[in-house]
Amino acid sequence: MDPVTTGGLRVVRAAVALGVRAAPGTLALSVVMTFAGGATPVGLAWSTKLLLDGIAGHDPARRNAGVAGLVVLGVLTALLSHVRRYCDQELSRRVKVRTQVELFTAVSAYEGLAEIEDSAFHDRLRIAQDASGFAPVQILSSLFTFSSSVITLAGFGYTLWLAGPWLAGLVLLSACPTLWAQIRLARRHGEMIVRASPFWRRQAFYAALLLDPRAAKEIRLFGLATHLRTRMAREIHAGQAEERAQDVRTLRVDLALSAMTSVLSGVALAWIAGRIAAGYGTAGDLVVLIAALAAVQSALTSAVLDVATMGELITTFGHYLDLTAAARPRPRPVTGLPALTGRIEFSGVWFRYAPGHDWALRGLDLVVERGQAVALVGANGAGKSTIVKLLCGFYTPTRGRITWDGVDLADIEPAELRRRIRATFQDFMTYELSAADNIAVGDIDGRHDRPAVARAADWAGIGETLAGLPNGYDTLLSRTFSDGARDAERRPTPGVVLSGGQWQRLALARAVLRASADLLILDEPSSGLDVRAEHEIHRRLAELRDGRTSLLISHRLNTVRDADVIVVLRDGVVAERGDHAALMAAGGVYAELFRLQAAGFAEEAVSS
Repeated sequence: MDPVTTGGLRVVRAAVALGVRAAPGTLALSVVMTFAGGATPVGLAWSTKLLLDGIAGHDPARRNAGVAGLVVLGVLTALLSHVRRYCDQELSRRVKVRTQVELFTAVSAYEGLAEIEDSAFHDRLRIAQDASGFAPVQILSSLFTFSSSVITLAGFGYTLWLAGPWLAGLVLLSACPTLWAQIRLARRHGEMIVRASPFWRRQAFYAALLLDPRAAKEIRLFGLATHLRTRMAREIHAGQAEERAQDVRTLRVDLALSAMTSVLSGVALAWIAGRIAAGYGTAGDLVVLIAALAAVQSALTSAVLDVATMGELITTFGHYLDLTAAARPRPRPVTGLPALTGRIEFSGVWFRYAPGHDWALRGLDLVVERGQAVALVGANGAGKSTIVKLLCGFYTPTRGRITWDGVDLADIEPAELRRRIRATFQDFMTYELSAADNIAVGDIDGRHDRPAVARAADWAGIGETLAGLPNGYDTLLSRTFSDGARDAERRPTPGVVLSGGQWQRLALARAVLRASADLLILDEPSSGLDVRAEHEIHRRLAELRDGRTSLLISHRLNTVRDADVIVVLRDGVVAERGDHAALMAAGGVYAELFRLQAAGFAEEAVSS
């Protein structure tokens, strides 16, 4: 069996297994209806024959049997259509929930950031996300319809065979070029979806950007709306060009196939009419043969299209299966990480974000002792944030190793490592959730501990502000959504937008909530605060860091002078190391930068 066929069968089996997991009862009922739906047209045709032959031959028994068959099968056909529609919708709902949960569980299982920052990954993710919502159900539906068509073909094909074996053979052989052409078209359509995915993803990006409240100020101030709309339209045109080329190709093939089928049907119909006119059959036979010819052609067309549709869906749903399979985390030898008792150490660490990129770290050696407050300073691009990302397990070193009490981070389960870390990042998230939830994400297992959330907010100096919001800590921090209230007592309340400094305090509250963590990482924790607030926050951070293992990154050197150790980075290596007094006495890079900043503040003070 060739790889394409093997891969197709794998995807079909996966779709069936997904249907069994999501809705076993509904799937079983659909199978029963498939067989009933395939046999019903054959029964209706033969019941019609019995009725006509009974009338023509004055045979009450045949006539009554025909009427009974038509009534029963007519009622069954009507019922089947309604039940089948409900089953399709219910199966679609349950499968969609299942696939969306499984897909984003898989995406969340990627341990680092390399895939999340890869544009090709996002193209595949878009295809997988779109396909997961409809492809499994359509594969199952096509499989059911194909099975039903096969049953119909078997019943009516036998009828045509009785009339003339060559007739049945001719009709069946006519399906071969149609099947070949539709499979090729389906494969090309699947390839077209892959090619067009980047266009549609960028179009969605520009559309979302035009609606993003965070971008609204600059879009209006800089007059970017027309520019962004033009880019969005360009992506739409590019995506539609791919679709249009495929549609033109499909139209040509379908017209040719329809002409061939019509000619064959005309020849077969003329032959059948001639035989009946010559006395080789009854009026009932004529009805059955015409019905058989029409049904066989229809069933063949349906079967071919179902095969072609499954071929297209297999291509797109294959991305879903590949993506979810690839996200399985590799087992690590260290599944439980004890509290830090010794040191965290970078040993000869080299790292770059992609092959061909410049090195972000170049053989870095760095030690953070337990209970030590370490500050990282240096120019932009020196490697400070890269150290944080490696320490959190978002990436693994290209060369060298990072150890936690002598254990290589590459051998530690990422979830266990991150459970030991609390952090606030320079590019912290502003979640469109309630105020309480925005803090509670810092320790999601304790999200129902409202007193702890309130204490963290009070520590960060944001507690009074949050308590004074329209719904207190339950106020939604967003203008995009309302709080969703639907009771008769209260209308939905619009959300509230915090200032940059308030968000900074909230992010700090989020970071300090996980009190059991061993390592505290603070990446520019006061960049959005005014001078007075910055001074107060750093006083509190100094108290929080006292006796705790911490890593502080800041461009404002006056905020790091109380650190136990200050590490100066340059070009991905340690340029200087020591406390504030020692580094100032050495007169190196740190001393130069500190004096430059101090001089700047002094000039501002004099000019004011």
